[in-house]
Amino acid sequence: MWILKLSEEDDSDPFLTSFNNHVGRQFWEFDPLMTSSPEERALIEKARADFRNSRHKIKHSSDLLMRIQLAKENPCIIEKVAISEEEEEEITEEKVVKALQKALRFYSNLQAEDGHWAGDYGGPLFFLPGLIIALSIMDALKTILPDEHKKEICRYLYNHQNLDGGWGLHIEGGSSMFCTVLNYVGLRLLGKEMNGGDGAMHKARTWILDHGGATYTPSWGKCWLSVVGVYEWEGNNPLPPEMWLLPYFLPIHPGRMWCHTRMVYLPMSYLYGKRFVGPINGIVLSLRKELYTRDYHHIDWNLARNQCSKEDLFFPHPLVQDIIWKCLHKFAEPILLQWPFSKIRSRALSTVMKHMEYEDVNTNYLCIGAVNKVLNMLCCWIHDPNSIAVKRHLSRIKDYLWIAEDGMKMNGYNGSQLWDVVLAVQAIVGTNLPQEYGLMLKRAHHFIKMSQMQKDSSGDLRFWYRHGSKGGWSFSTADQGWPVSDCTAEGLKAAIMLSELPPEIAGQPLERYKLYDSVDLILSLQNSNGGFASYELTRSYAWLEMINPSETFGDIVIDYQYVECTSAAIQGLKQFEKLYPDYRRKDIKACIDKAVDFIESIQLPDGSWYGSWGICYTYGTWFGISGLVKGGKTYENSFSVRKGCEFLLSRQLPSGGWGESYLSSQDKVYTNIGKDISHIVNTGWAMLALIEAGQGDRDSGPLHRAAKVLINSQMENGDYPQQEIVGVFNKNCMISYSGYRNIFPIWALGAYLNKVLKP
Repeated sequence: MWILKLSEEDDSDPFLTSFNNHVGRQFWEFDPLMTSSPEERALIEKARADFRNSRHKIKHSSDLLMRIQLAKENPCIIEKVAISEEEEEEITEEKVVKALQKALRFYSNLQAEDGHWAGDYGGPLFFLPGLIIALSIMDALKTILPDEHKKEICRYLYNHQNLDGGWGLHIEGGSSMFCTVLNYVGLRLLGKEMNGGDGAMHKARTWILDHGGATYTPSWGKCWLSVVGVYEWEGNNPLPPEMWLLPYFLPIHPGRMWCHTRMVYLPMSYLYGKRFVGPINGIVLSLRKELYTRDYHHIDWNLARNQCSKEDLFFPHPLVQDIIWKCLHKFAEPILLQWPFSKIRSRALSTVMKHMEYEDVNTNYLCIGAVNKVLNMLCCWIHDPNSIAVKRHLSRIKDYLWIAEDGMKMNGYNGSQLWDVVLAVQAIVGTNLPQEYGLMLKRAHHFIKMSQMQKDSSGDLRFWYRHGSKGGWSFSTADQGWPVSDCTAEGLKAAIMLSELPPEIAGQPLERYKLYDSVDLILSLQNSNGGFASYELTRSYAWLEMINPSETFGDIVIDYQYVECTSAAIQGLKQFEKLYPDYRRKDIKACIDKAVDFIESIQLPDGSWYGSWGICYTYGTWFGISGLVKGGKTYENSFSVRKGCEFLLSRQLPSGGWGESYLSSQDKVYTNIGKDISHIVNTGWAMLALIEAGQGDRDSGPLHRAAKVLINSQMENGDYPQQEIVGVFNKNCMISYSGYRNIFPIWALGAYLNKVLKP
């Protein structure tokens, strides 16, 4: 049976490394010797069957396998899960307290002993096939993904195949060539026949061929197909590793790019520079026939280089980009492949490999995310298949795999542990119901303290193009090694809130010097215009987006400044300032003032802010208003705050809630999920923003109606239903935050109780 393991080291694996004894680690293992009860097996099979039967209508899993496992120790968390449809005439303090008590008791039962909440951070559908391709080439499929893993991976891929036979970029998206081709190839490499899967494979292949064949895959897909051997490197636009040899002062140097982008194109440039192709076997030869509308050897790879399906084309190449690629392909590449210029290629490949090794070691082989983790692993294997690095990479694959009733998926990170914890802390403290806290806050505080980074990455940070890390928090765990600006700011905010509570409730506070380290890091991350980017300072210019080669993603070339990160920095620094008013007082004041000006400057004409990490205008506007209010603005003295409130109120649905679709992020136009369909997470964000801006003092009616939506959505066991996807990155790809369905109703109802209902 499948077992979720939390904060555990695998004693039988000598290749694991950790900065903090694996605090926050979460992974699933299949134990054939353990058996479940008939009742538990029945619950699991029912959950799987229910998801499959409704998969084209409800595309997001509810993390029921985790909940069923935890129910063994906490039987109260699996009860009848019917949503209340009772229409309350009046929202009373008693009813809100009762809803919060149920929600807190349920949520406490999901917490790990080390203080984090585990959960699904999947959604994108291009992670798994890359892993399958890499392991297949490395001849490690059977070892790393044995039969039970393959069974669950296939379950997941079949469950998320669209009715037309294709797969979307993410679980709610329309079919794309990128993910349809890669998942078809992945299933074939897992051993599925070309007409297997009860017709699923035939439908997928038909979709591919009806849309022009695999030459219309965007560039990331072309790279993977070339590695497999079912597409020629000649049909790729150049990814020259020599870029890493350029002087840093040039704006196009990779070290100036957004860290996720440079960490993905780093190993891609290695693969391109070596023109690596895996073993050509029978499946590869068959795929060359299955994926194209013409004979493989008659394909015009020159023409194919810039072909991209219209379903995938989110960011079309500007003309200047096509000219650059053509010149590099026609003139630079032939020269670099000939002696003596081939020595430059060898030096570039060596440099790229050293940077990959640095990334691997400083992230305990987790890497910054799923895509570069798999690419780095493959490159390490190509460099030395018997190296310790390869073994360490293989040991960390399980950190990315997650099981739910829809099957086995690959998460975008090794989880969202820290982010979920610091938001949950604010939600729980905001209820002001200390009798319900139990051990939650003490455990969460332990996790926050254990997850703070105690030192910078190794070596000369400038040489490795890294910002400082000391005092920061990552999105997931300390082992992942990449501090994020908003995670650090929210971590600081949560740590200070907890330090203000009695030790018997929250434990001992974080040491003052560690708070100072966090403040120092936050201040170092502010850009000259006052805004905060995600991981580092913005290092180059927005015009570089014209060389974005991905076709599928937007705003990926540099680390842009975001309303979310900037608002979080304001809130964290203001929370710190209350307790420690003398530490870097002038610097903090100047930082907050500039950050407030930045938030005001990027507000859209309708009063909203575009959210880049959550969907979408509701999320961005919550951060925009909250940042301004914490920065000293009010509804009365700030036009921006008033406009933001007016925007949110104008989007409230007749049902009382808010329900924004992922299409808002993609199309950059506010779009509802459907006619009068409320989403509890969107509703929570809007309520928090309006309450922060004093809506309860002006007209509490909209807040009463919204609170009714949250209360009537609660399940009998205190849980909340999983609804549509609410996370996003790079404008066009959605990702799951499965903890949000618990965190934000608690947070919003807590704020409503204490700031609206109570005098």
